[in-house]
Amino acid sequence: MIFIVAAFLLLGFLVGTAAHIPLPATFAAAAVIGAWLLVFAVRERKHHRQGS
Repeated sequence: MIFIVAAFLLLGFLVGTAAHIPLPATFAAAAVIGAWLLVFAVRERKHHRQGS
């Protein structure tokens, strides 16, 4: 339950921040986060395939 509350607080903070910074900065931040998630997913998939 605490995890869900923390996730909603973080989401609210990020959405609030995105509303106050310029649009190109929002897109740049989204691109960085997306790239990080993509790298994480590839590493996890590679790790799980080696372990099986």
